[in-house]
Amino acid sequence: MSLLIGLFDSGLGGLTVLRQIQSLYPHSPCLYLGDTARVPYGERTPEDIRAIAAEVVHWLRLQGVGVLVMACNTSNALALDVAVAEAGVPVVGLIDSVASELSSDRIGVLATPATAGSAAYGRAIHACRPTAEVIEVGCPAFVPLIEAGNLEDPALEAAARGYLEPMIAAQVDTIVLGCTHYPLLRPLLRRLLPAGMRLVDPAQAAARRLGPLLGNLGDSPEVDLEDDPIDPPRLLYRYCVTGSASGFAKAATRWLERRPRVERVELRTPS
Repeated sequence: MSLLIGLFDSGLGGLTVLRQIQSLYPHSPCLYLGDTARVPYGERTPEDIRAIAAEVVHWLRLQGVGVLVMACNTSNALALDVAVAEAGVPVVGLIDSVASELSSDRIGVLATPATAGSAAYGRAIHACRPTAEVIEVGCPAFVPLIEAGNLEDPALEAAARGYLEPMIAAQVDTIVLGCTHYPLLRPLLRRLLPAGMRLVDPAQAAARRLGPLLGNLGDSPEVDLEDDPIDPPRLLYRYCVTGSASGFAKAATRWLERRPRVERVELRTPS
């Protein structure tokens, strides 16, 4: 069976998930698809998101992935069932993965408007911790500002203060970064939040959950090659986008600490 790990997101955010996977499974090949022609997903209708998810997962299946990681909270929240039906391989989601690891009963979730509106985090957390109080806040300004690449933009801080206000007032002690773009805001959020408040990145839980699935697919390269040099990244990792390849490569350099080689691909339906 294929050991190729497939990941997708609307843009750059899923690279935070890819980085977590690379750190735990450095010998495992990955295929990343950024649907940059339609970023952001978080302000689209549920119907749009479900249709896009079916299309993207179908494309990844045609590339021969052996396991699929939904490196996008919005798709995870609104179209997990679509991905499972279309993938034909095991699917790892961010929301269920992190919900099973949370230990707090006062939890805030920063997310896209679509994810927050779906209440998917609240349902998943309550399934694991029925007594937990969960506050989900939609953050429409975050993804466009992060994708623009200026994390020092004063508009980011102004937006963050507004989004954090109800969480601070509710005295949550744990905040889930419910969009894969948001880990890049960790320094800003730390500065604005009371000391001791925990920030949780769901990508870490998803990456941990991926390990047993890779083992079930066959001989894990992490076992067979653990003492061998890692192949050049250009051989292990393939990056594809539906928008500008050069624009993504330039922007991704900051996220990956190197400039990736990026391909532009066409999906079935025009964007």
